[in-house]
Amino acid sequence: MSLSPYTSELGVSKAKHLLRRSCFHYNKTLLYQISSLNVDQALDLLFSDDTITYAQPYDPLPTDSPHGYWLESTEYPPDMPNQGRKRGLLSQWWFYNMVNRNNIKDKLLFFLHTTFTISSGDIGASHYLYDHLRLLQHYSSGNIKDLAKKITLDNAMLNYLDNTQNNANNPNENYAREFLELFTITKGEQIGEGDYSTYTEDDVIMAAKVFSGFKTKLDRTIIDPDTGIPMGRISVNQHDQSTKTFSHAFDNYQLAGGTDENTIISELHEFVDMIFDKEATARAYVSKLYRFFVKSEWTAEDEATIINPLAQQLIDNNYEIVPIVRTLLSSQHFFDFGDDDPNDEIVGSIIKSPLQLAASMIRNFEFIIPEPSEDLGNYYKFSMYFLRNNYFPMSGMELFAPETVAGHSAIYQSPDFDRHWFSSSTILARYRLTESLITGRNKLGANGQFGASIDSVNFVQNNITSPGNIQNLINDISELIYANPIDQDRVSYFADLILDGFPDYYWAETWDTFINSDDDTIVKNKLDILIGAMLNAPENQLM
Repeated sequence: MSLSPYTSELGVSKAKHLLRRSCFHYNKTLLYQISSLNVDQALDLLFSDDTITYAQPYDPLPTDSPHGYWLESTEYPPDMPNQGRKRGLLSQWWFYNMVNRNNIKDKLLFFLHTTFTISSGDIGASHYLYDHLRLLQHYSSGNIKDLAKKITLDNAMLNYLDNTQNNANNPNENYAREFLELFTITKGEQIGEGDYSTYTEDDVIMAAKVFSGFKTKLDRTIIDPDTGIPMGRISVNQHDQSTKTFSHAFDNYQLAGGTDENTIISELHEFVDMIFDKEATARAYVSKLYRFFVKSEWTAEDEATIINPLAQQLIDNNYEIVPIVRTLLSSQHFFDFGDDDPNDEIVGSIIKSPLQLAASMIRNFEFIIPEPSEDLGNYYKFSMYFLRNNYFPMSGMELFAPETVAGHSAIYQSPDFDRHWFSSSTILARYRLTESLITGRNKLGANGQFGASIDSVNFVQNNITSPGNIQNLINDISELIYANPIDQDRVSYFADLILDGFPDYYWAETWDTFINSDDDTIVKNKLDILIGAMLNAPENQLM
């Protein structure tokens, strides 16, 4: 297998694989639309949907005087109350827009979040999370190197890793350390005391000096001319203006200190360029991209034929992310084409994150999230009380709020990686998610119904050919939601849940009775059981 493009029409199986890995969700209509395209046409389509269904989050509390569209307020952001709630509203605002469109840029935004990680509970006012998400969105189809420069003056990042407290006479190395260890070149094999081959402890000290004097601008009045997004500020007299000398890892590079805002920015850019000139930085990003989009493990052959060539392409493209992602997602390797090793499969090799699991269930089965402008009460119950307060934390994935700067353990912790999503402590949330969507009730906490549920009968009528045929019904649903086909034993297992020991014609007669009487009580009960079982099956945990 290689990076050579897969050029044939995708067909349903490969279209499904591409949609799972490049987006968080899809429905049958999109699946069959993509299946008739080649991969270049499919990627063009998946980069084009910029639909914004929910323009700006709204805070309906307190009931007697709602804070409303608080991001438009002229009030000083840190003075606004209930910031935790507002950060939650922002994460769910992003989720609502994401689940109502199919755009690779949403998956790339989340990839950038796992790369330049913050945790929203530790960034200050909710406004800074809004600006941070917009910054990631801006660069989700842009340049990683440019983002590495801009992220340093992001108010959320400045707060999260304490760089706003980093001064020439009182250095704080927190951001500098994570910038090298996690955000860019990453830690290589240790070859000596404080020497990680890709950088050294002395380089952390020098980097902290480069970052000194970069401060938050909490009133958001400084606007970055390149992005149009509020940014932090530079305190010239708190910036270390000395020459910084880096270690052998960076060829003993000497960096002149800036003495005013313009030269300090130039110093920052030169520092980032120095890091990105190293091949190790390109390999670090490509390794993360591979683990995010393909699978968590790779062989020496994959390293030679996939990782290294992509790293060179990333360098050749000056760290533009889209060309690399397109090459990877259109490759024969990505589609397992020509691989005769059954122990080295890519399709179905990743356990779905809680985010992927929820979004895919919602779209696959046409669950309609209450619309914020029309049914704010139920939207709030579903998005905040159910998703944000119950499902996401209980499933081990608080949205945009990982426990550490390294991110969620499933993203970085070897050797298990994505297998961390599925554990004894998170399994209940994954199973109760299905029950909640089918019943329209929060089965993980209080607050009862949230005004919407999966309409299993309507879904079957809209998406299944010959739904009165039990075999066809199960095969059509499995084709939509499972990464790989199921065998006849599994079809029979699911069929038994509906037939309850009766022959296949029992279901055909039951379906015909519903069509003739318009009374869906029995078929809905049976379909809810079937769909619940198929969603909670091991096959649906994989993508």
